[in-house]
Amino acid sequence: MKKVYPYIPNSAPEAQKEMLEYIGVQSIDDLLVDIPKELRIRGGLKLPRPCLSEAELRRHMDGIIDKNIPAGRSISFLGAGCYNHQVPAVVDEVVSSAEFLTAYAGEPYEDHGRFQALFEYQSMMAELLDVDVCNVPTYDGAQAAATSLRMASRVSGRNVILLAGAIDPDRRAVIETYLDPVLSVEYLGYDEKTGLVNPAELKEILNDKVAAVYVENPSFLGSIEERGASIAQIAHDEGALFVVYVDPSSLGVLTPPSRYGADISCGDIQSLGIHMNYGTGGGFIATKDDPRIVEEYPSRLFSLAPTSGGEWGFGDVLWERTSFANRETAKEFVGTHSALWGIGAGVYLATMGPRGMEDLGRGIMQRSLYAKKRLSEIPGVSTDRFGSVSFKEFVVDFNHTGKCVKDINEYLLGKGIFGGKDISSDFKELGQCALFCVTEMISAEDIDFLVETLRDCLG
Repeated sequence: MKKVYPYIPNSAPEAQKEMLEYIGVQSIDDLLVDIPKELRIRGGLKLPRPCLSEAELRRHMDGIIDKNIPAGRSISFLGAGCYNHQVPAVVDEVVSSAEFLTAYAGEPYEDHGRFQALFEYQSMMAELLDVDVCNVPTYDGAQAAATSLRMASRVSGRNVILLAGAIDPDRRAVIETYLDPVLSVEYLGYDEKTGLVNPAELKEILNDKVAAVYVENPSFLGSIEERGASIAQIAHDEGALFVVYVDPSSLGVLTPPSRYGADISCGDIQSLGIHMNYGTGGGFIATKDDPRIVEEYPSRLFSLAPTSGGEWGFGDVLWERTSFANRETAKEFVGTHSALWGIGAGVYLATMGPRGMEDLGRGIMQRSLYAKKRLSEIPGVSTDRFGSVSFKEFVVDFNHTGKCVKDINEYLLGKGIFGGKDISSDFKELGQCALFCVTEMISAEDIDFLVETLRDCLG
C-alpha cells in the first residue's frame, strides 16, 4: 500500500489520481518521457523508514544533528572562507521577524520595510568600503566574485580574466565554472617568498586581451597585499580593470580596496553577523558611481526616490538592466539573492558602528599576533613561512615536526580543538602546512591550550 507522507504535498493516491486525470495522463512516468530511460532511476531509492509523526521526525533529526561538533562547544581555528565570529543577539532577533523571514520578493508599494532595510545595508556597506554603490547580496562571495569579473569583461570589451596570487581553491572553481565558456581564465601564482603578487611578473604577462586582474586581500593564505596600488596601476596602464575580493571584517583596520585603485570590490558578508550555517552568508559587489560600471550590475540596487505625495520612497535603480526586466535577453542572470542576510549584516553594522569595526579588527590582529608568537615557540613549528603581515589567517608550517597535518588535526579534535585547515593537497608546494584562523571568539587561554596540546602531540 502506498504511504501518505504528511510532509510531502499531494502524496495521497486519490489526490495524485485526480491531478493526473485532469491533465490527461495515466501516470507520473508519462510526465518524464523527455528524460532518457538510461538516466532514470530503476527501482526504489534506498531511503530510511519514513517518519510519519512530527515527534518521530524530530527525534530522528535531533539524532543526526547530535553527531555534529559545533564550534560553540569546542575551540575552532578553522577559517578558509567560513568564519566563527560573534553574532550579536539583536541580529538574530531582527532577521527572525516574520516580515523579514518570510518575505521573498516584493514591490516598493507593498514592501516598504524590507526595501528600506536593504537600502540601509547598502549605505553602510558603501561607507565601510568607501564607494558609492553596493548591491543587494548575491548568493555568496564566490558568485559575487564571478559576477564582478563578468561585469569587468562587459565594461572593457575583453574576454580574458587574470587571477593573481593565492586564491581560495573553492572560490576559484566557482569562478571558472561561472565564467565558462564566455571568458577564459589565466593565472599568476604568488611569490613563494612573500605569499603576495609579484608586480614585475604581473607587468610581464599582462596584455591588451585581459579584462580584469583579480586578487584577494587578504589572500587565501592570509597575507595582506601591501602593493595594491602598484597592481592597480599596472592593470589600468594596460586598460584592464582591477577587481579585489576583500574580507569586510578587516576594514575597520585595513584600507578598503577603492582607496588603492580597485574598480570593483567584492566579497562575502558571512563575517558580518551571520552564523556559519554550513556555508557562507551572501556576496557583495561595490563600485564608484560610474554609469559604465553601474549599468553592468545584474543584481538589484535599492535607492531613494521622491513620491507623488511629496515623500521619499525606496525602490529599484535601473530596473531595465536586470534579468527581471529582460529575461532571455539579459546580459547576465541576476542569480539568487540573499536579501535576508543583507538585513542581518545591516543590523550588525548598525550595532557595531565605525568604532566597533575598528575595535573588532584590532582585537583580531592582536589575537592573531599572539597566536603566531606562541606557536612559533614550539620546536619544529614555524608561522613566518612568508614573513608578510596577516589579518586573522596565517600559515603554520609543520614540515619539520615529522608529522602530517591530518594526524595533528585528528589529535587536536580528540582534545576538543578544531585545528587549521589542511592545505597540503591544495598547495602541494608548501608541504605539511595548515591555515589557522583566529577571530574575536578565540581567547589567549584558548591559544595557550592549543600550544600545550600541540606540544603533547608533537612530543
